[in-house]
Amino acid sequence: MIHQSWEDKATIKTVTCIHTNAAKYMVDRVLTEGKTYEVKNETEEFYFVVDNSGRVGGFYKEYFQEKQ
Repeated sequence: MIHQSWEDKATIKTVTCIHTNAAKYMVDRVLTEGKTYEVKNETEEFYFVVDNSGRVGGFYKEYFQEKQ
């Protein structure tokens, strides 16, 4: 149940949302194009970020660009 402490975990990196054009899900409700988000955990396919609702959510990496 490690996911329950992700909100308090240190930020790994920051990413910027580059689009919210999802074919299957409605990500535009919790992500804003152009906004920077804190990454709390990462897998090969997903970033787990603190979204607009203030909670940690998992999103495909294709929605983001790593901040340099």
